[in-house]
Amino acid sequence: MSFHRDARTQAPVIEAMTGTLTPRGPDAGGVWLGERAAIGHRRLAVIDPAGGAQPMTDRPDDPDIVLSYSGEVYNHHELRAELRGRGHAFRTRSDTEVVLRGYAEWGEGVAEHLHGMFAFAIWDERAQRLVLVRDRLGVKPLFWALVDGGLAFASEPKALFAHPEIRPRVDADGLREAYSLLFNTGPTVWSGVREVEPGGLLVLDRDRVRERRYWQLEAAPHTDGREATVERVRELVGTAARSRLEADVPLCSLLSGGLDSTVLTALLAGELREREGPDARIRSYAVDYSDQAERFTGDVLRTGHDTPYATEAGAFIGTDHSVVVLDPRALLDPGHRKAVVVARDSPIGVGDMDTSLYLLFGEIRRHSTVAVSGEAADEVFGGYPWFHDPRALAADTFPWLLVTGDEAAMPLNPELDLRIGEFRDDTYRDALAAVPHLDGETPAEHRQREVQHLSLTRWLRQLLHRTDRLSMAQGLEVRVPYCDHRLVEYAFATPWALKSFDGREKSLLRAAGSGLAPHSVLHRPKNHYPATHHPDYNRGLQNLAREALATAQVRALADETRLKPCLDTPPGQLEWGHRLRLERVVDLALWLDHHQPELVL
Repeated sequence: MSFHRDARTQAPVIEAMTGTLTPRGPDAGGVWLGERAAIGHRRLAVIDPAGGAQPMTDRPDDPDIVLSYSGEVYNHHELRAELRGRGHAFRTRSDTEVVLRGYAEWGEGVAEHLHGMFAFAIWDERAQRLVLVRDRLGVKPLFWALVDGGLAFASEPKALFAHPEIRPRVDADGLREAYSLLFNTGPTVWSGVREVEPGGLLVLDRDRVRERRYWQLEAAPHTDGREATVERVRELVGTAARSRLEADVPLCSLLSGGLDSTVLTALLAGELREREGPDARIRSYAVDYSDQAERFTGDVLRTGHDTPYATEAGAFIGTDHSVVVLDPRALLDPGHRKAVVVARDSPIGVGDMDTSLYLLFGEIRRHSTVAVSGEAADEVFGGYPWFHDPRALAADTFPWLLVTGDEAAMPLNPELDLRIGEFRDDTYRDALAAVPHLDGETPAEHRQREVQHLSLTRWLRQLLHRTDRLSMAQGLEVRVPYCDHRLVEYAFATPWALKSFDGREKSLLRAAGSGLAPHSVLHRPKNHYPATHHPDYNRGLQNLAREALATAQVRALADETRLKPCLDTPPGQLEWGHRLRLERVVDLALWLDHHQPELVL
C-alpha cells in the first residue's frame, strides 16, 4: 500500500507478487484494489472451501475492511458465537470471516482473542491504515519492506521481489544474520526486508510505522505439584491436539516413532474415534532411506533407526501407517535441491534433511492437505542435548553452537571480515537481557530458564520456518499443537526440577503420555530427524560442492582452505559437521544462481 500513488493502477504488480505464492495457495487466488491499498491472496482451502474466498471484505460493495489471511484459528467457533452475541452477522463458515468480524469489533486487539497459527493483513479503509499481525510463536511467516509512501508485505520474500521497488540485496549484516545461526527475529538475510515478530503486530498509517508485541513469554510462579503438573500437561496437549483436527479436507499425522509424535498421534486417533466411531483410523506417515537399516550411524543428534519404532507406534495406536522410503541418491537431484532453496529464499538449511522433508511432504500431499506435526516439543519440554550437557549450560554463548557440530555454518571467506564472533557476543547479551526471571531462582534454575527462552524464541524459529516453507511449497498445511501458546506458557513457568524429574529429557511429556505409546517409544532416547548415511550420497555431495566452488561468486564468499579437507575426506568417513558445510556450499550456489542478489559487502 502507498499514500503516494493510486493503488488501483498497481494491478500488474500485485498480481505478480501474488503469483509467486501459487504453491502456497494452489486452490484459488484473488486481488482487491483500492485507492490506497492493493491486497492479493493465494488460497489453500482447508475450512469452508466454498465460502472462504479471499481477499475477504466486510461487505461486497464499498468495504471498510479488507483481509488477507493465512493459517488457522482454532477457537473460531467460540469467537463466532461471541461475535454473533455482539450483533455481527456471518456469511460463511470460515475462520477467515471470524478474523474479519473480530477486527471490526476489537480493532488490532483482535490478535489477543485468536488461538492458532496465523499471519494476516487488514486494510482499514475508515482509518486509512494497514495492520499486519503474526501468531504468538511465529508458526506462520510474514515479511515486509518499505516502498515509496508506504509498505509492501508478503508471506515470503520472493513475493516482495516481484515489486519493482524491492530488489534482492544482501549486505554484511545479512550474511551475519544468515551464517551466525542465532535466528534473530526481525532482520533477515535480505537488506531492507524484515519479519513481523512472533507475537507482534505492525500498524502503518499516514504518520508512521508502529510495531508492538501483544504477547511474549513471562516468568510466572508455578504452584502445582508433580501429579497436578503432569495432569495439566496432558490436558493442555490433549486440548491442543483435538483443536487441530478440524478440516474440510483430508488430514494426517506425522509419526516418526519418537515420543512427541507418538503421543500426539495417539491423542488425534482417540479423538477421531470419538467423533466418527470405533473404526475410524487416522493416516500417519514416516520417512526412511533405502539404506538406513543397514548403514545407520549414530551421532550427537541421532540415537537410532526410526522406522521400527514408528511401525510399532502405528500398530499400537491403530493408524493407517505408511513409510515413505527415499533413495539417498535422489537427494542429490539438482531439481529437488533447487526447489528447496527456492522455497526457503535462504542459503542456510540442513541439506539432505531439507530435501527429504520436501519430498516427504510431496508424497503426503497426494493423499492429504493437512498434516499434524510434533514439532516444538523439544523446546517446550527440554528435549535437546544442550538442556542436559554441562558444557553447553556453562558456556557463555547460544548453547546449540556447542552441540550441533555446525557452529561454523559454512566457513566464510576471512577477507570479508564479518566479525561473526563479535556479532554473536553482542546478540547473546541482548538475548539474555530479554529473558524474564523470578526472584529467588537458584543459579541452575536461572540458567535453565535462559536456555528454555533461547530455544523457544530462537532455535524454534528456524525449525518453524523450515516446516512452513517446505510444506507450503507442496501445498500442504502443517499444524503444530505443541506451539499452542497456553501449553508453552504453562511449561515455561514449570521449574526445571519438574521438567526433568525422572532424570531424563521431557519427563513431563513422558509421564503425560503414559498409556498412549508403547513402552519402547516412551523410554526411547531423543532422536533427531533422520539423515542418510550412504557413502554414495557423500561422494555425490562432494562433487556438487566442487562444482559450486568453481563459481567465482561462491569462491568470493566461501573459505576454500577450510572446505578442502571436507572435499578430500573419503566419503565413508565424512563427519556430520563437515558434511553440513558442503551442503551449505551447494545451497549457496543454488541461492545465488536463482536470486541473482546484489552483494554489497
